[in-house]
Amino acid sequence: MLRWIAFPVLCAAIALAAWWGPARWTLILWVPLLVVALYDAVQRRHTLRRNYPLIAHIRWLFEALRPFLYAYVVESPFDGRPFTRSERDIVYARAKGDLDAHPFGTELDVYSDEYEWMSHSIAPVVAADRTQRVRVGTAQCSRPYDAALLNISAMSFGSLGAKAIEALNLGARRGGFYHDTGEGGFSPYHRIHGGDIVWELGSGYFGCRDTTGRFDPARFRDRAQDDQVRMIEIKLSQGAKPGHGGVLPGAKVSAEIAATRGVPEGEDCISPAAHSAFATPIEMVEWAAKLRELSGGKPVGIKLCVGQPHEIYAVMKAMLETGIRLDFIVVDGAEGGTGAAPVEFSNRVGMPLREGLIFVRNALVGCGLKEEIRLAASGKVHSGAGLAVHCALGADWSNAARAFMFSLGCVQSLRCHTDLCPTGVATQDPGRQRGLVVEDKAARVHRFQAATVSALWDISCAMGLDSPWRIRPHHLHERLNSARSDSIDRIYNFYPRGILLDDPGSVASARYWAMARADSFQAAMEGTPG
Repeated sequence: MLRWIAFPVLCAAIALAAWWGPARWTLILWVPLLVVALYDAVQRRHTLRRNYPLIAHIRWLFEALRPFLYAYVVESPFDGRPFTRSERDIVYARAKGDLDAHPFGTELDVYSDEYEWMSHSIAPVVAADRTQRVRVGTAQCSRPYDAALLNISAMSFGSLGAKAIEALNLGARRGGFYHDTGEGGFSPYHRIHGGDIVWELGSGYFGCRDTTGRFDPARFRDRAQDDQVRMIEIKLSQGAKPGHGGVLPGAKVSAEIAATRGVPEGEDCISPAAHSAFATPIEMVEWAAKLRELSGGKPVGIKLCVGQPHEIYAVMKAMLETGIRLDFIVVDGAEGGTGAAPVEFSNRVGMPLREGLIFVRNALVGCGLKEEIRLAASGKVHSGAGLAVHCALGADWSNAARAFMFSLGCVQSLRCHTDLCPTGVATQDPGRQRGLVVEDKAARVHRFQAATVSALWDISCAMGLDSPWRIRPHHLHERLNSARSDSIDRIYNFYPRGILLDDPGSVASARYWAMARADSFQAAMEGTPG
């Protein structure tokens, strides 16, 4: 703590010395510094401070300033992680309604593997019906929902502050797209402005749990039949920390968060790693059918980051065996974001979105289910070009989280887990939230979504297609090296309809199909690779 005190004390001492005169200058300047130096010399926690009293504090000062100096002084347009400066800039420009054009040509190296492109047409489409939406709901769903091409992905109240939730939902209402609650529950701040809601149910069943933390059908029914709730999403895993539960420390469980989640105020709020409502693929689809019935016939789907491939096939086999259909599947990528996650999980667990989306697309198409069940993509999308890529890989729509945070004013300070977000987005601190004006930020959310979807339509029309849903893998090209490129369908495997039913042994993932069981998420031994 003293290292943060030493520098302000030094500055104050110099200022006082300049005002008070040289006679007292030495005393005012050196006495506090001497105290700090003596403490450094005798303390036992830090070797550098013990060996280099006072001077060592300079290291921590620059270490604290390093992220800001890099971001605002050193960083180039294509630096910055997880989103580069140029990626953030396009979101900011569209959110503000500023000019988002770029002069002088691309700054990308078109002969490096950072470049991929969509094939345009000599005969672009001049007029297209840009009001088209995605109808979500199988024949088993009595209240289908028409989803927009870009929606707000799961971000919980608790992870985001109240004003951020309000602004997102108001923007969603004005733009006619949906707002996913995240697993933190359907809060009062989601309700205020009446925007379309997708209620996400995680393993904690927040907002519909009993006193033991298990799913409560009656509580779910009471909230799910609210007209504002349009779909139900069962969260199996998320990209940033798949297969990992979570704990919201009791100190952060305020009265509002406790009421929203249905947990005791001031006690640790635990999200288990696995669901207690089901244990097998068949039980999962049966539970989904129960949720659809309890909600009054609304679409019910799952969200997951792909991990064990045979488990995806197990879900397909469960649907085929029972006849029960999920209404949609949202694929999250390992590049997806979160408020906080163990670094090992963020960096080394989970399948990236591109591979995961293709795998689930192949599973649905290969089982003849793609015409019934909608497929969505979630994970680090911020532009119309990114939406077009998702369409080429089989997605019917896309969800974004961090891009919408940028539209609210997020500056990627990477302090989401500290409650010290400088823009008032990812914090519960009322003082920090004060700067976030709901009406102003809602307009930015609306403008960003509208401009990004418009850019997607512009791209599909330039390709000679009358809708983004006609974009196919052969329209997307990827560079393999500086001398070779090819279309995506020549790089990845895209299965033909029904192949997993008619000739599963002929596909690249045949061993995973053999491992999959409708009655268990465990692999069948006869299919396990030796």
